[in-house]
Amino acid sequence: METNTANPLATAPIPQLLRKYSIPTTLTLLVNYLYNIVDQIFVGQGVGITGMAATNVAFPLTIVTIAVALMIGDGCAANLNLYLGRKDQESADRIISQTATLLLSAGVLLGLLGSLFARQIVLLFGATSTSFQAALAYTRVIILGLPFLMFSSALTAMIRADGNPKFAMKAMMLGAAINLILDPILIFGFHMGVVGAGIATVIGEAASGILCLSRLKCLQTVHVRKKWLCPTPSVELQIFRLGFPSFLTQIMTAVVQVTMNNLMKQYGAAMPFGSDVALSVYGPLMKVYQIAHAMFVGVSSATQPINSYNFGAKQFARVQRTYKMASSIALLVSVGWFAVYQGIPRVIGSLFVTGDTVYLDACAFIFRLYMMGFFVYGLHMTTTSFFQSIGQPLKALALPVVRQAVVLIPLALFLARRFGLSGALIAVPIADVTAFLLSLILVRHEFRKWRKQRWLDGKEAGQ
Repeated sequence: METNTANPLATAPIPQLLRKYSIPTTLTLLVNYLYNIVDQIFVGQGVGITGMAATNVAFPLTIVTIAVALMIGDGCAANLNLYLGRKDQESADRIISQTATLLLSAGVLLGLLGSLFARQIVLLFGATSTSFQAALAYTRVIILGLPFLMFSSALTAMIRADGNPKFAMKAMMLGAAINLILDPILIFGFHMGVVGAGIATVIGEAASGILCLSRLKCLQTVHVRKKWLCPTPSVELQIFRLGFPSFLTQIMTAVVQVTMNNLMKQYGAAMPFGSDVALSVYGPLMKVYQIAHAMFVGVSSATQPINSYNFGAKQFARVQRTYKMASSIALLVSVGWFAVYQGIPRVIGSLFVTGDTVYLDACAFIFRLYMMGFFVYGLHMTTTSFFQSIGQPLKALALPVVRQAVVLIPLALFLARRFGLSGALIAVPIADVTAFLLSLILVRHEFRKWRKQRWLDGKEAGQ
């Protein structure tokens, strides 16, 4: 039987493991978000502000799809590494088998519901009267790709847990390359506007999703077995228990965007640039924000297999060292992106629309206020992943719930009524600082408990 020392997760230097898992994961997520960024750039150049507002309205639907996918994929991955660390092969195979069934069912259901309620979704997500038709046309096309987006987003986490993050990266890059090629052809060559952008995205997502699905047949450490394909409540509960923090984080991101879309529409009308420009600026802001977010998810997701395996193998000092190193990297990235948003907001905005002074002034105003607290953003991401990977979902849930549901959304609604659009925007940095302080409190308490139980008394691993 394989021993702990035979598995690189238990023996390889932690910096090496973080590089192995974080770089492909970050690139995978960047490619995933590139679908929407490329659409936004080409639509901005080919259709204009109305088209950008339309794609922005549809973006929360993508976030919701990824949320469901991550709940399944991250929940499966965390359980896989905990079981493999304990040498429980049968439970690991059972988890991966039922996850495959759950994933296929969820993808089909989400696509069906999206098709039935596309009009209601567009209205809920904040479409203005001038952008409604374009937003509806784009959303109806995007919905066709939701099952494939779900497959690729969930399976990348499972493929990482299987020890092959590079395959997931290649699958996503294939989809991005297809999207990048087809976007200008359909938008400019065939003059299809936002519909063309949506078609290019769907074809790219289908290519990535199908390639990731093919990988299920040749996983290295676990196997999908027919006798365990039928879902059982106990296994599904294990998946949802550890995957729910990822789901809630993404869902709350979608709720925040829907809330901000509507606040942009309502209170942007009182600004010199108006509601349509405010809504179109918030789209690029969130797209570039997702690039930064991908880096944090890449670092925090890289810790998941390391922490889960070593926690299951009772190598607690190695888990602590992994968390501290990942958190330091995340905070460094936070400071870098804070400088970018504060220093060159007009340059970022000009990637999407050029030559419009009013639009670029709005970019500078909105970007700087919204991202004012971003220099401490990364810590709550690594802390959430830490608690998720050691089997403590309630503490993992506390961070996204407090940041977004308790602080950001209520405060944005309250401050907007008193101070207009500025009040809504300033709620975001307040929420970021709150999440940072809560992360420090939770993780300090956790490690103090480990020291009392003498879990950290052994020789530090992974130097």
